[in-house]
Amino acid sequence: IELSPNLAIAHQWYGFYLLFNGREDEAFKEVTRALELDPLSLPANGDVGTVLHCTRRYDQAIEQYHKALELEPNRDRTLLWLGWAYERKGMYEEANAEFMRARSLSPDNMEALSALGCTFALSGQTDEARSVLEELSELSAGRYISPYNMALVYLSLGEKGKAYEWLEKAYEERAEWMIYLSVDPRFDSLRAEPRFKELLQRIGFRP
Repeated sequence: IELSPNLAIAHQWYGFYLLFNGREDEAFKEVTRALELDPLSLPANGDVGTVLHCTRRYDQAIEQYHKALELEPNRDRTLLWLGWAYERKGMYEEANAEFMRARSLSPDNMEALSALGCTFALSGQTDEARSVLEELSELSAGRYISPYNMALVYLSLGEKGKAYEWLEKAYEERAEWMIYLSVDPRFDSLRAEPRFKELLQRIGFRP
């Protein structure tokens, strides 16, 4: 940023560094600056929504995701985040609709499949959620399935022990999504537990 103050992507990624390390206001300032510099950027539009989302401002995040979708209606990643925001608000039908749209656009998107498993579990459709777990397990024989996603489905089913087992696997594998663990709202039910705080410390975050 010192070398190129108007480099939008530098502000975007610095914003995420600040977010992951608990500096929420500064993070929002950086991603907003990135959007000001590059208002037609799909990632910049989505990332403002992501920071709002990870700071639990779901209504504002949903509004921002819709703005991003106006630029590109078929961006599966934006649809995923929109679905996750609906899920956090208990709007499970709306969440599932977005996850299914994301999966139709990108059939190999395992995040969309695991997200469906979570909303099935959270809405009391236990059999459907376990069917998703079985499908993920079968798919793992031929392709990579992130342990982070498996942990989320088990946590949504209320199986904390299994969720921790898969989080440990995600830690051992250095799974990409572990960088979000300090802020991911889907793990809020674990956030006060000593075991979760210890895992955050091992990753390098402040609990």
